[in-house]
Formats: sequence, C-alpha cells, structure tokens
Amino acid sequence: MSEKVDILAIGAHPDDIELGCGGTLIKEIEMGKKVGLLDLTQGELGTRGNKEIRKNEAELSKNEMGAVFRDNLFLDDCFFENNRDNQIQLISKIRRYRPEIIICNAPDDRHIDHQKAAKLVIDACFLSGLKKIKTSLEGNLQDVWRPMNVYHYIQWKNLEPDFLVNISDYLNKKLILINCYKSQFFNPKESNDNTPISTKNFLDSITYRARDLGRLVGVEAAEGFIASRFPLINSITELK
Repeated sequence: MSEKVDILAIGAHPDDIELGCGGTLIKEIEMGKKVGLLDLTQGELGTRGNKEIRKNEAELSKNEMGAVFRDNLFLDDCFFENNRDNQIQLISKIRRYRPEIIICNAPDDRHIDHQKAAKLVIDACFLSGLKKIKTSLEGNLQDVWRPMNVYHYIQWKNLEPDFLVNISDYLNKKLILINCYKSQFFNPKESNDNTPISTKNFLDSITYRARDLGRLVGVEAAEGFIASRFPLINSITELK
C-alpha cells in the first residue's frame, strides 16, 4: 500500500465520499494526484444491504475511481463518538497517509453521523500536529502531520458552498461510482425497504444539484465545498 497521498477523502459511511465529491476526486486522479479513501464505519446499520455487501460495493467503487487505497476505522455506525480513543485512531491514519488536503462530511446534515464525522475529522487534524500526542504504527512512533486544508463536501442539505469545482467532464463518471452501490440506491426492480436515498428523486438529485451549481458559474456541472478556514490565493486573477 502506498502511504503518502495528496488527498485523503473521509466519509462516515461507504458511499458518502462518492456522493459528495466523487467527480472532484476522479478529476484530481486524472490530473495525477494520489487519492486515498477512508470510511469511518461499515454502514452496518443501513436499512438496505449489510456490511459485507457494502464492503464489496465500496471496493468496486474504489477500483473504478482509481484511488490508491480504501481503509476503514470500523467505528460503530450511528453510535461512534468524537472522543479521545476515536481521535487517536484517526490521528494515526492521518499521520500514516500524510495528506495535503482532507475532504470530509458536511458540517450539518440529516444523518447524525455526518456532522459527528465532520467534527471528529476537524479535531483530529488539529491534534495530529501536536508533538506531545504520541501514536505508533507497527511498533514505530509516528511523526506529526497536519493537512494544509480541510474541506467539507455537501450532502443531503443544500448548504451554501464556499467554492465550486468544475466537474462538467466527470459527472457521468461520478454516476458510475454511485451506481456501484446497488444495494443503496434506486432500482426500479426493487420496491421494498425504501429509504430517503433509495428513491428515484434522490438519485436524480445528484445530477440536478451538479447541474444547478454549474449553472451558477457558467459550466455544465459542479460540486460544492465548504472550507474550514479562508482559502488563500496569490492573485485575484486566479479566480474564475
């Protein structure tokens, strides 16, 4: 497993990453960036599917995306906490993979795990830069590491983004990733155990949200992100 990555995308559940920033990640990979994926839970309490099915779907999506790895913290779905033990586990992953950028769950959302995950990631990123917090990997003490930036993708709620990424050429590829999760999303041949994300409207919303964000900035499709701190540019001419 290659260790250091440019971008580490984190999701509370398998499929969060693909729904929130799949197009952006495919684009960055095609531009030569190394991307790793980290799920906090196995999504084992989801109404549809089970942890074995979701693991296989997540691995299929990872391969389709071209990410260098997919890891999991195996925290308790719906019941994990932003506590010291979980922070230490996540700090160890951050120090292992040493990402320049972390992209994680929305800071406010319908599912209670999403905002919990966002706060856990923010706190762990800060603590990961403190020398007196010791973690180890395979018996070796890890060096401290703090990402340059942490961004949040947007999920169920229509939160206002701080910036947009043009994914006009990658929207169809994003939909391929999402369709890897056949147990979770709309299938006209299945009508049992309907959930908010298994409706046709939700599946369609992936496209119409991307199209609408793109409309606002004059491109075909875009993904929105919330910055944990002010983005810095060298020149105002860099803004499109």
